Amino acid sequence: MKIDSNVFRVGPRAKVDLTERPTIVEPFFESERQYKKILKNHVKELSSLQRLHYATNHGALLLIFQGMDTAGKDGAIRHVMTGINPQGVKVWTFKEPSTEELRHDFLWRTTSRLPERGQIAIYNRSYYEEVLIVRVHPKILSKQELPDELLDKKTIWTDRYRSIANFEEHLHRNGTHVIKIFLHLSKDEQAKRLRERIDSPEKNWKVTDSDFSERDFWKSYMQAYEDCLNSTSTEHSPWFIVPADNKENARLIISQVLLDWFEGFNLEYPKTTKIRRQELASFRSKL
Repeated sequence: MKIDSNVFRVGPRAKVDLTERPTIVEPFFESERQYKKILKNHVKELSSLQRLHYATNHGALLLIFQGMDTAGKDGAIRHVMTGINPQGVKVWTFKEPSTEELRHDFLWRTTSRLPERGQIAIYNRSYYEEVLIVRVHPKILSKQELPDELLDKKTIWTDRYRSIANFEEHLHRNGTHVIKIFLHLSKDEQAKRLRERIDSPEKNWKVTDSDFSERDFWKSYMQAYEDCLNSTSTEHSPWFIVPADNKENARLIISQVLLDWFEGFNLEYPKTTKIRRQELASFRSKL
């Protein structure tokens, strides 16, 4: 079954209501074996396209993953990017800001991790935390030591949305494309995954009290995500709402999103010039 990634794309003028967006859709595979085969083919094709992207050395790709705890960000990154040359991909995880990071504007700490030309950078969480967890827990703002006039609750979030949109537009104008994945998980599925973590010796080290206390703010998080998606999904830097209750399905959708992005650029290896052919001939003569 062909995956149409545009089904999951948030249009620049869309009004997202997450209660109307599914957290699970009909699987794009009929068996575990078929899932593995499709994903393997996707990864193989992505690897080839990434090498081509690396060789052209022109544009760059910033891939952002956001979602509630246990939504599958780590697993999606691991499974979809497996097999891709690590020289061309870097993964960054952004957790609670350090003291130094809090002394700068909210975009500062992620800016130094932007991808070089020909590279892919993956953000596991990102500057979007500043309009998500910080919005749900506004007391965090006090640690940022902002001037009082900037703490107006009526304007601070729209100001940050505008800063993000302008920043991503700036990146696009300078050859860095931004794709944003929101892994849309249901509260019931999160509870199931947390129980599985508790019962698994290989995973229960991950479980913390915050995994459970944050569930009390689920509605607030969904509202924050809705406002964020509606305010920052643009033509050049779109959000994709990926149903995340089925991890395997989510990985296939994400890999298709990336394939569609690569294929939209009609990449090809740099053409060899006459001067370059002469240079290569001189190299051969030295062997």
